Amino acid sequence: MGSGERMRVEELARRAEVSVDTIRFYQKRRLLAPPEREGRIAWYGPEHLERLARIRDLQRRGFSLAVIRRLLAGELDATDEPLAAAVAAAEGAGPTEFLTLDELAERAGVPAALIESVANEGLLIPRLHEGEPRYTAGDADVVAAGLRLLEAGLPMPDLIALARRHHDATRVTAEEAVAMFDTHVRRPLRDSHLPAEERAEQLVDAFRVLLPSVTALVAHHFRRILLQVAQEHLERVGEPAELAAAEEEARRTLEAVWT
Repeated sequence: MGSGERMRVEELARRAEVSVDTIRFYQKRRLLAPPEREGRIAWYGPEHLERLARIRDLQRRGFSLAVIRRLLAGELDATDEPLAAAVAAAEGAGPTEFLTLDELAERAGVPAALIESVANEGLLIPRLHEGEPRYTAGDADVVAAGLRLLEAGLPMPDLIALARRHHDATRVTAEEAVAMFDTHVRRPLRDSHLPAEERAEQLVDAFRVLLPSVTALVAHHFRRILLQVAQEHLERVGEPAELAAAEEEARRTLEAVWT
């Protein structure tokens, strides 16, 4: 790189609108090439600035750093890259607002220590944004839902234990679902003789159909089982008025998930 193109890390950070710590984090994660060195001085060039802009663009689109590294290294083929983009985009349409833990706590109106304890249990999963864990508005909605459960009288330790068991069981189911998609959809398409662009298009189309279908089926099934178990419990121990109210509520809401 020519002398007129060189810049120190502070100038690179200013022009890329990231922190120096973020640049160093990207270098540790092998997302950014090392600088050119003259003695103890590190020099960066336009290629580093372009790479940082590319990383930020991919992060705004929802890509994880692991996927970004593979994209930048050319490790994803023409079929997998659009699928990775579809998976990243599925988390939410439009620009994402990223919140620190303290900002999430302020928005949700709860102590930061409470959110941190829930996150430590693996029940609230931050996304990595520019090298730092960040939360989204969707996480604030989850915290608000949890608060409503606590306000209804459910003890927090029991609620967290239940959520942990549900998380573990859900992850096993999700891993099996992804494996099925890989075996029966992705691999056959990758092995087909279709042009790469057509394979990628069909793969993304399949994902966009299957994701809402699977999540709707899972949500409907859990809701149906939850209501069934509640009904059976009330039939054993409930007062007549409780049972009548529960039956009316079940009739009113049972099919709401499909409307």
